[in-house]
Amino acid sequence: MINVDLEVERKEILKRYRKILRLAKPLLKDGDAKLIKKAFNVSSEAHKEMRRKSGEPYIYHPLEVALICVEEIGLGTTSIVAALLHDVVEDTEWELEDIEREFGPKVTMIIDGLTKISGVFDYGSSQQAENFRKMLLTLSDDVRVILIKLADRLNNMRTLQSMPRHKQLKIASETMYLYAPLAHRLGLYSIKSELEDLYLKYTDTETYQFIVGKIKETRLSRNKFIKSFTAPIERELTAQGFEFTIKGRPKSVYSIYNKMKKQNIPFEEVYDLFAIRVIIDSEDESEKADSWQVYSIVTDFYRPNPDRLRDWISTPRANGYESLHTTVMSNTGQWVEVQIRTSRMDDIAERGYAAHWKYKEKDLSPSKNGPGLDEWITQVRTLLESNDGSAIEFMDDFRGNLFQDEVFVFTPKGDLKVLPYGATALDFAFEIHSEVGEKCIGAKINQRLVPINHKLKNGDQVEILTSKKQKPSEDWLKSVITSRAKAKIKDALKEEKKSLIMDGKEIVQRKLKQMKMDFSSVVVEQLRAFFETKTATEFYFKVGKGIIDPTSIKSFKDFKQTKKKKTKSPLQHVTDESSFTKEIKNLKGPDHDQLLIGEDMDVVDYILAKCCNPIPGDDVFGFVTVNEGIKIHRTSCPNALELLSNHGNRVIKARWTSQQEIAFLAGLKIVGTDRVGLINDLTRVISSELKVNMRSITVDSDSGLFEGSIKLYVHSTNHLDSLINNLMEVQGVIKVTRFD
Repeated sequence: MINVDLEVERKEILKRYRKILRLAKPLLKDGDAKLIKKAFNVSSEAHKEMRRKSGEPYIYHPLEVALICVEEIGLGTTSIVAALLHDVVEDTEWELEDIEREFGPKVTMIIDGLTKISGVFDYGSSQQAENFRKMLLTLSDDVRVILIKLADRLNNMRTLQSMPRHKQLKIASETMYLYAPLAHRLGLYSIKSELEDLYLKYTDTETYQFIVGKIKETRLSRNKFIKSFTAPIERELTAQGFEFTIKGRPKSVYSIYNKMKKQNIPFEEVYDLFAIRVIIDSEDESEKADSWQVYSIVTDFYRPNPDRLRDWISTPRANGYESLHTTVMSNTGQWVEVQIRTSRMDDIAERGYAAHWKYKEKDLSPSKNGPGLDEWITQVRTLLESNDGSAIEFMDDFRGNLFQDEVFVFTPKGDLKVLPYGATALDFAFEIHSEVGEKCIGAKINQRLVPINHKLKNGDQVEILTSKKQKPSEDWLKSVITSRAKAKIKDALKEEKKSLIMDGKEIVQRKLKQMKMDFSSVVVEQLRAFFETKTATEFYFKVGKGIIDPTSIKSFKDFKQTKKKKTKSPLQHVTDESSFTKEIKNLKGPDHDQLLIGEDMDVVDYILAKCCNPIPGDDVFGFVTVNEGIKIHRTSCPNALELLSNHGNRVIKARWTSQQEIAFLAGLKIVGTDRVGLINDLTRVISSELKVNMRSITVDSDSGLFEGSIKLYVHSTNHLDSLINNLMEVQGVIKVTRFD
């Protein structure tokens, strides 16, 4: 039992509560403070017996969430009240009716949007996806639901260390999969960066600590550099009478990690480790002119890279972000990113949507900045209304909607249309009108004929060509990326598809009856997995359309029967994490709640996933599949993010046991300068020094450069690391990396 000083805790709770009031003070109207106090009292009372996993009083959590809402997002009273009460309905006797009676309909609606759906789900559907969809339904009425959810998620991520490992993975992946892109979409850049950094901290701790250490090491020299770089700019700005602040900040850990990974370079080669930001005080009408004047001052001292100029002041990003970015060459020969913006733009860049409201109320923002987010929310609404598929399909569509960049294109009359990066002529047609989209046969871009799947570039002028005979086909879905076009094409295909799905379902029922098998959601889910379709409806559709031959359903029965004979695993009834924990405790005693890879083979059936080839020493998790028992994946597996985000309840704890010596397949990529006898040296290191078996080796050399990939069997990550180190010693080898 943790020894708790209740008096100290009471003081801490009051301290946090007072901080919220102090920060919210400028926003409060009459009676607001009373309302917040009432919400605080209700929440303290409701959670008074509860503690978090870390042993802290539960009330710390709602208080922290409310604090993030005020301090980091800039929300007002309604949000503070909702944040303080957001877990009350889920965790205590309170019902939504009680909240409505005490706090009114607005707060109730927000809390309802934040309350998870409980109840029974179809086997194979995803509770996480369903809850997310429910939360978004409220988004279209009140965006504060999402903003409070982001604050809630940020606090959960900040306190993740007290959670067990498999929960950490599930929560962190879900954050990366959905909440970080969502924060980006709503313009909350600082929250987005922190969520990404925390994700890295818990899924790849080693890399995270390495980068943090490197940033610390270079801090002093960086500050010195920033000082000398900004000195002449500061002098000139002051001389020209500007009021300004200049900040230099390092890039986030995750964005550095991303650069290293994407470009496959070491930390030292990430050249734009930091950005300099010049923020000027400017009157609304002269914002644009002032920003360009500052640009001209910066480029008087340093030469700009013309390819790296981004003007988001003339055409702001869809999430309202405005700024002028340029990359310039410093006197020491390194590139530096300089961002130029006014204090209003900076406020919006830091606080996103909430700041938008603030300027909207004063009606300062020119109409060009208004529509971005509102249009996006309308899009989400259409997506929700037209989506009657499974929640997982919806999540995929929705994620596609959190696009990062945009392209700006024009209609023949010169009207500007903003579409997501990668959009096609067909997307543009649906953007104009769904009827134009459905009849589209091609387009003229800058007077040149192009097919419907032609990707648009910035500044293209697009004219759509239509024909009365044209109608949408299934292939069209591959040619569009906007959710609007997808939804409209799906609607058009739906009618035809519906009857095929009904036919397919009947055929499946008939077949199962002939084979004396039950028609149940479990069997259908197994069939779906056996035929490798994403959802049950897709499976029915393929049967109805004849893509899956109905007679092949018999092979599923044979597969099941041979599997039954083969199966030596008593874990027959495992469908998710809780049932696994229960069964393994029955089999191995009350202290066991995880899968030991290497020694549990006799007790549990598991296989190593082909997508990421885990080897001992890799950080892994177990995943309960529908047909193939338990699969072991690396946490860095390309599929991990989606599995953990959509089916977190099927993730189980797994770790390697150290005693076994089994060989696992791993791949190495070797880059170097070519010379006679190089391959001979490499293979000698591999086979003689470490008793490793090679499975295959492919080598390609081009104008003095050598690139090879080798597949070999190793025992563990340590074994692999020592092999990599030995290969690096070979003369001419520049780089050795592992691949899946």
